[in-house]
Amino acid sequence: MTLRAELRVTRGNFTLDLDLTIAPGEVVALLGPNGAGKSTALRALAGLLPLTSGRITAGESTWDSPESFVPPEKRPIGVVFQDYLLFAHLSALENVAFGLRARGTRRAEARAEAARWLDRVGLAGHARARPRSLSGGQAQRVALARALATGPSLLLLDEPLAALDASTRLQVRSELGRHLADFGGHTLLVTHDPLDAMVLADRLVILEDGRAVQQGPPAVVARQPRTDYVANLVGLNFYRGTASGTAVDLDGGGSLTIPAPVDGPVHVVFPPTAVSLHPRRPTGSPRNAWPVTVAAIEQHAHTTRVRLDGVPAVLADITTATLAELRLRPGDELWAAVKATETHTYPI
Repeated sequence: MTLRAELRVTRGNFTLDLDLTIAPGEVVALLGPNGAGKSTALRALAGLLPLTSGRITAGESTWDSPESFVPPEKRPIGVVFQDYLLFAHLSALENVAFGLRARGTRRAEARAEAARWLDRVGLAGHARARPRSLSGGQAQRVALARALATGPSLLLLDEPLAALDASTRLQVRSELGRHLADFGGHTLLVTHDPLDAMVLADRLVILEDGRAVQQGPPAVVARQPRTDYVANLVGLNFYRGTASGTAVDLDGGGSLTIPAPVDGPVHVVFPPTAVSLHPRRPTGSPRNAWPVTVAAIEQHAHTTRVRLDGVPAVLADITTATLAELRLRPGDELWAAVKATETHTYPI
């Protein structure tokens, strides 16, 4: 059964207007900037926030509509919160058993099921441990086991990896992906992290100002962003313009040459790694080249990102060797260059 949600929620000056569908076994990631409405959508699905209008249905069951409202404790949902919200006075086993007990399962049966879930997430040896003695990754797995132990139809993940350090995050992300692949229900992942979304989700829904501005498989969204936020999320230089043949006049000024002729309104994107920097105007093979001024220099893992003012403004990722060779400082004047073949163009 497909989960269908017409989420219409008005709170003060903010309105969420989102149509969301999740197929059985599908993981949908909801991304967006702060204030976009991600938490409002999650709370509405959980029953913590009634809809102003619209409806939520799962197969033949209606959870929220103008005619009826199913309270949170009656909905077949499991939630993993950002801070996990484990009960400090209960053991890992009792934390996992809590949801089952709250739904009327007998103590012995609930504990047996909780033990099975702790074993599934690799924590059988920590059944008696209290949350304060668990690592961040272990606490996350206990929270996931607690959410899944009740056999939910809908699993809500609210920034489930945000509390983990970088070294733990990689391992736990992989483990979480394995458990989600085995889950036959509907999963909604709310996250700010594009890597979590790209790795874990089957489909991305990008939310801005309470409305979906783009959705699709991760590879498609990453290759063809539709807004500045999405382009920044996936790390691409992003421009709008009007194409005539192989020339694109950009909306913000300047122009770019593209490899194949097109006509009409288009987006043009290329990665920061495609941008080369030169002290003088480059010569040689045909390419886009324009004067720029260094605005900021930031260290990004094994590369250096340079923010450049110009027409157009552009981001460039360069090696440490290039940085040392050019001896870049804010205010330096350079030339940026991008080969036409490095650009990707698609209709607006």
